Amino acid sequence: MSQSLDALLKLRDLILNGGLAPGERVSELPMVERLGVSRTPVRLALVKLEHEGLLEALPSGGYMVKAFGYDEIVDAIELRGVLEGTAARLASERLGRRSELDALRTCLRQLEAVVSPASGPAGFNAYVQLNQRFHRLLLALAKSAALERALDHATSLPFASPSAFFFAQSELPRPREMLIVAQDQHRTILEAIENREGGRAEALAREHARLARRNLDLARSDRSLLDGVPGAALIRLRDAV
Repeated sequence: MSQSLDALLKLRDLILNGGLAPGERVSELPMVERLGVSRTPVRLALVKLEHEGLLEALPSGGYMVKAFGYDEIVDAIELRGVLEGTAARLASERLGRRSELDALRTCLRQLEAVVSPASGPAGFNAYVQLNQRFHRLLLALAKSAALERALDHATSLPFASPSAFFFAQSELPRPREMLIVAQDQHRTILEAIENREGGRAEALAREHARLARRNLDLARSDRSLLDGVPGAALIRLRDAV
């Protein structure tokens, strides 16, 4: 692993896991000592994390760890929904052979298996991985490098990813009910793309993204659930219910 990647991963991990608190100043030289790497990789990591939105540049120099309010998280989820809706529409419009959907169909069948109550607790971990794969395959079907870049940037915030609040949901009563809803949406998105119904595919994908907001609202009702969300340390406590 290169020093630049090592510095980026270590610094991102410190931020997301609360090793650097929201509002805390982050300067280059202290991070060099803390991370055990040279200045250039640290400098590059700081710039990258500012671009991702986890750090904010200070007028006086250096950076500050960002805190995120409820509205900012909702906005990030909504933006992902817009981009994934666009991906679903483009996928339907640019679909060539129906065999291009084979990987998505396979993923859907695998998701069906883990949504079943028979899969037990292990099904939740499998669902996260398969859900992420479903969303990656959907994006690939759009055949748009520009859209891939935009979505990659939008989901660099941990709260915006498709599975951001999934583990909080898994601790709630009747957790599989939401999985069944999500899986039905996966199925209808694929159906709309296969039928080349671009507008319907876009609307369904945008609605699918809003499940993350529902899970966020459920997690806000119990701080212990919110603490299980990646990057929860960055969520302003005063915004929690």
